[in-house]
Amino acid sequence: MPIYDSKVSLSKLRTADSKRDDIWLLTRLDYLWSNFFSDVSQDNPIFIAFGRYSKYRLGSIKFDRSNKKSYITITAMFKDTSIPVEVVDHTIAHELCHYTHGFSSPKEQMHKFPHHGGVIQKELSDRNLKYLSIAYRSWIRKYRNLLKEERV
Repeated sequence: MPIYDSKVSLSKLRTADSKRDDIWLLTRLDYLWSNFFSDVSQDNPIFIAFGRYSKYRLGSIKFDRSNKKSYITITAMFKDTSIPVEVVDHTIAHELCHYTHGFSSPKEQMHKFPHHGGVIQKELSDRNLKYLSIAYRSWIRKYRNLLKEERV
C-alpha cells in the first residue's frame, strides 16, 4: 500500500474530522487503493501530497526515473473542506488509473495516450467508482460557472 511516515500514529490517520493535510490525503489514497485498486500491484514507492494552489490542474502523477518513485500531487485548493470529499477521491482515483495503465509508473503502458477513448471513465466505472465521476461532474459544472463569473 502507499508509503507513509512511520512517525505518524495510525490512530491519527483514522481521525475522521482531521484537517485536510498530506496525512489526510494519504488516508484517502489508502482507502481507494485498498477498496477499489487492490488488484493493482504497487511496483514502486508512491507518494501523495498537496502541491501549490491551482484552479485548473487538480491533480497529476509524475514518475521520477532517477529514483523510480511516483509522485501524486493534488491542488492545494482541495484543502478547503467545502470541496466535497468525492471530488478529491475522484482526482486521486483518476491518478491511480494512470498508474494502473502504465503512465508515470514502471508498469507497461496499456494505451498510447492516457485519456484516449474515455479509458479513465471506463476504468472508474469498472471499479465501481462511477459515483465519484457523477459527484465530480456535478461539482465541476458549478465550479466552472464560478470561474466564468470571476472573469466578468
